[in-house]
Amino acid sequence: MSKIYLVGGSVRDRLLQLPVVDHDWVVVGATPDELISLGYQQVGKDFPVFLHPVTNEEYALARTERKSGKGYTGFICDFGKEITLEQDLIRRDLTINAMAMDDKGNIIDPYHGLDDLNHKILRHVSLAFREDPLRILRIARFAARYHQLGFVIAKETMSLMQQMVVAGEVSYLTSERIWKETEKALSTQNPQIYFQVLEQCGALTYLFPELSLTANIIAALKRSVLLTDDLTIRFGVLCGEILTQTAVESLCRKIKTPNHFSKMAVMVQQHHKQVENVKQLTAQQILDLFNKIDVWRNPQHLKQLIIASRAFAESETYLQAQYLEEAYKITQTVNVQDIIAKGFTGKLIQIELQKQRIEVLLNWI
Repeated sequence: MSKIYLVGGSVRDRLLQLPVVDHDWVVVGATPDELISLGYQQVGKDFPVFLHPVTNEEYALARTERKSGKGYTGFICDFGKEITLEQDLIRRDLTINAMAMDDKGNIIDPYHGLDDLNHKILRHVSLAFREDPLRILRIARFAARYHQLGFVIAKETMSLMQQMVVAGEVSYLTSERIWKETEKALSTQNPQIYFQVLEQCGALTYLFPELSLTANIIAALKRSVLLTDDLTIRFGVLCGEILTQTAVESLCRKIKTPNHFSKMAVMVQQHHKQVENVKQLTAQQILDLFNKIDVWRNPQHLKQLIIASRAFAESETYLQAQYLEEAYKITQTVNVQDIIAKGFTGKLIQIELQKQRIEVLLNWI
């Protein structure tokens, strides 16, 4: 007789009294044919995952895994009626993710996840942990996600992560997976923890060699969370102290960041110091800044740059924001239609437009 259990993150978050987004189910003692005959739809060829005929939630057959190659894809999965819940749970990453709940609400906890949950410890379940380099990123992300609840990584787990880095396991991570985990980490309340954990285990140098986690960057990244939910701005702040535009572009290419993230990173790296010192800029320099961030076609760029620059400032009041917004409003008073009406044509329109914008800025300053 097969049995169904709720497992993993859905049990963990329920016990932490956090909102449960996805339900993960494991079926013990069944075959693929049995589930298909009940109307489940199979997805995934390598190991049997099925969609429930009504809820469309994922149900996986209990399985074991054996390492068969390098990286996090080199596994052979075994599934069969004889595989137990305990065997399925032991291959999971952390003890707090290796608990199950039956249909009566009883917790099945063979690897003491509840203890670690109560003591706020992120600890690996077994030495199988070191077979999957993706777990380094996942643990770093969990550390960021649960930092505000007081969770820390167990010493022996950090030691294992360090050994994996030394063994070269991180070189098997694909750009897509690195970016996916990084983007999720940026959406947490403490994204700086993700990068600090990667630095602590030695993976940061391999994955983000251009990044330097200075105290300034860590503080700015923390502040960026209070200022905005826009992940492109948070990422821009992270890249704010990279030395050159070329290095920013190189990092973005390596981890395949989406275009809008790369553009923001370059914009912040290139211009946030100008925003900080905006009152020292001449009218020409202010106009150059507006032109470079293409504020005329993308007025939101100015707002985004101001927020990112503000993350680097230690003072509560950020007068630079008001100053720049005023300057932009002043330049908006120059009307291109008036210039055309005066008979300017072709390239001369643009030259006259720039000239008049500088004039109004000079009068304002």
